[in-house]
Amino acid sequence: MGKQYKQLNLEEREQLHLLIWDKLSIRTIAKIMSRSPSTISREIERNTPPLHRRYTPHLAQEAYHEKKVRVRQRPRLKDPLIVNYLIEKLKINWSPELIAGKWSKEHPKLSISHEAIYQYIYMSVKSGEENDLRPYLRRKHKRRKRKYIPFKTVKTTIPERIGIEMRPVGVATRKQYGHWEGDSVESKRESSACLRTLVERKSRLLRMTKIERKTAILASQAAINLLSQYATGLRRTLTQDNGTENAGHKIITQTLGIKCYFAHPYRSSERGTNEQTNGLIRQYFPKGTDFATISETEIKRVEYLLNNRPRKVLNYCTPQEVFNRGVALTC
Repeated sequence: MGKQYKQLNLEEREQLHLLIWDKLSIRTIAKIMSRSPSTISREIERNTPPLHRRYTPHLAQEAYHEKKVRVRQRPRLKDPLIVNYLIEKLKINWSPELIAGKWSKEHPKLSISHEAIYQYIYMSVKSGEENDLRPYLRRKHKRRKRKYIPFKTVKTTIPERIGIEMRPVGVATRKQYGHWEGDSVESKRESSACLRTLVERKSRLLRMTKIERKTAILASQAAINLLSQYATGLRRTLTQDNGTENAGHKIITQTLGIKCYFAHPYRSSERGTNEQTNGLIRQYFPKGTDFATISETEIKRVEYLLNNRPRKVLNYCTPQEVFNRGVALTC
C-alpha cells in the first residue's frame, strides 16, 4: 500500500515562502522540506496569482480550505434549521462569530463555527445561489481580503489635555463599572450633524445621541446629558480621542465629577471598545449617512438593538444585562 499523500500545512507554506524568497531551486526546497519536487512545484503553480505574481502562504492556506469546503461541506450547514437561523440573524446585523456562539450555546449538540458560516456565505456565491448574504457582513467585500492602512502624524489642540498614560492602571482591567470611552460618528459632511457615542468599558453598554454640529460645546453637553442619569459610581472616567469637539472636557469634569483622559493620536486601540461599537453602528448608519435626516427615535432604536445584542466577550450575555448588574451594585 502506497504512502498516503498529505497536504502542506500553514507552517510548511510559510517555510516555502521564505525558501522561495532565498531564490532556491525547487529540488533544493523539496529536499529541505522533505517533500517531493512535484509537490512543491504544484503548490507554487496553484498558489501564485497572476495579480500578485508571488507565492503567499496565507492565500494558499485559504485556497486550500475553500477547496476542502467545496469537496466536503459541513453537513450541519445543510440543515435548513441552522441555515434559516443564520440568515435571520445576519439580516439583523449579527456577525458570523456571534451567530455561531449563540447557536452553539443554545444547541451544544449541533454546534457550528464562525469560520464555517463565513465559508458558507462565500461558497454560496461561488456555487451560483441567488441569496447573496455578503451585504449583511460588516466588511462587505466581494471576497475575503486583508487591508493595510498607513498611519499619519497629528498635532493635538486640546487645552489642558490629560493623556491616557495618567489614567489609573485599573481602568484597563475592566473589573470596575463606570469607565467610559467617547467618540463621534460623523455625517457625510464634516460640518453637519453627527452622533455622540459613549460606551461603558466593562459592560459594553452604548449611549448615543445626535448633535447638530460637531462642536466642543454641543459634544460636551451631549456627554453630560447621557451620563448625568447615572450614579457617581457608574461615571468614573471618560477616555476620548483628540478631536477638537472634545476640547470641552473640563466642563464635563466640573459638572459630573468624571475624570477625562485622552488617547494618543491615531491609537484607536486605546479606545478599542468604542471603535468596535462604532463599527456596529455603521451597520445601521453606513458611511455617507446624513444624520440631519435621522430622527432621535431611530437613533434610540439602534441603541436598543445593540445594547440587547449578545456579545462573545460577555459570554453571550447582552451589554444591558451586564450593565444592570452594575446598577444593582451601586444601589
